[in-house]
Amino acid sequence: MLKHIVMWNFNENLSNSEKQVAGEKVKADLEALKAIIPEIVEIRVHINEISSSNMDILLDSTFENEATMAAYKIHPAHVAVSDYIGTVLCNRVVLDYFT
Repeated sequence: MLKHIVMWNFNENLSNSEKQVAGEKVKADLEALKAIIPEIVEIRVHINEISSSNMDILLDSTFENEATMAAYKIHPAHVAVSDYIGTVLCNRVVLDYFT
């Protein structure tokens, strides 16, 4: 299995209420991809509310292999979510690894 971990921060220009709304939308939209994209084995999003962390949102997803992850990345539903994410999040950090 392949784990795909992505972390972001909210754009600094967002107010606290805008961050809350954006975070909830990112979580709902990413987690909804499980029902749309068959290559996703598992997908979970965590919104950080602990001040000791330096990232705001974490995507924890699982794929069978690199080919299925590549198919996910170009799927139109994922591209649409990614386009929105680009408007509210920044400082993307990624770690992909095999389990």
